[in-house]
Amino acid sequence: MSNYVLETWELSKQYNGQAGCRNITLQVPRGSVFGFLGQNGAGKSTFVRTMMGLLKPSSGKAVMLGHPIGSVESRRRVGYLPELFRYPDWLTGRQLLEAHADLSGLYGQERKAAIHRLIDRVGLTGRADEKIRGYSKGMQQRIGLACALISDPELVFLDEPTSALDPIGRREVRELIVELRNQGKTVFLNSHLLSEVESICDYVAIIHRGELVVQGDWRKLTEVQPQVEIVLELVPDGMWEGMPDIVLHAERLSQREGTESWLVTVKDQNNVPALIQALVARGAAIHEVIRKRQSLEDAFLYWVNRKERELSCGRS
Repeated sequence: MSNYVLETWELSKQYNGQAGCRNITLQVPRGSVFGFLGQNGAGKSTFVRTMMGLLKPSSGKAVMLGHPIGSVESRRRVGYLPELFRYPDWLTGRQLLEAHADLSGLYGQERKAAIHRLIDRVGLTGRADEKIRGYSKGMQQRIGLACALISDPELVFLDEPTSALDPIGRREVRELIVELRNQGKTVFLNSHLLSEVESICDYVAIIHRGELVVQGDWRKLTEVQPQVEIVLELVPDGMWEGMPDIVLHAERLSQREGTESWLVTVKDQNNVPALIQALVARGAAIHEVIRKRQSLEDAFLYWVNRKERELSCGRS
């Protein structure tokens, strides 16, 4: 069995040669929460709809759960919550789940137990027999999530699953995603809420203008610009001039009671001891050194801006 539930090779889906996604080569590890990040219009939803067989790729190849995308076999163990969905509003939430259970081949007591469990899990206990037309956007999001999980899928695509939820609902969805991972399932999460992705994802991929920019363990992707905060006595003029080339940037953050706080960007984490030695050699009295952990948002902006520079060079 492959270590990946999803693999693509140079996959493209474009509309009249434009937009969509281009040349995506991606691997999604089994049993992980995988965040697919990008701005609105970057191509995230196009990619997912192509994986689900709702769109036919323009070129390239992809395999999902060991089968070529577009085949019934590739979708048999997959759940999907689209970003924009509309369910028949004359049905009750329970009736909608019963219809999805029929499509998934669930019958009898197994179907009844699955529906009962999911209604409770997504927070619709006591509301499942109301018509969907009376549901709030958050309740519709919850019933949609239940529909995505009714077949007990091995791989779940969630496209902006918390977009209509309040803070409590978002927390409940995050807890559910973690539960799915703990059960050995894989969750492919489309989101632009980077703090949310940071709290639950194991791996991420960043897509920009339809092209894959980078992928991997998000913690490693945040190590692109190592930074330290250094508190030292007032810095004489010219202290930072002629520093070793390990220093990329130094910015004063604050000044008080005879000390200054500086945020220093270095080429590599291993350069920090050499930086301290250089400052001491120049007579600096150092009070504190704090390694700064960059957020996923910092890393996202770094990689997107880097891609923008590459595209600008290509156009010039």
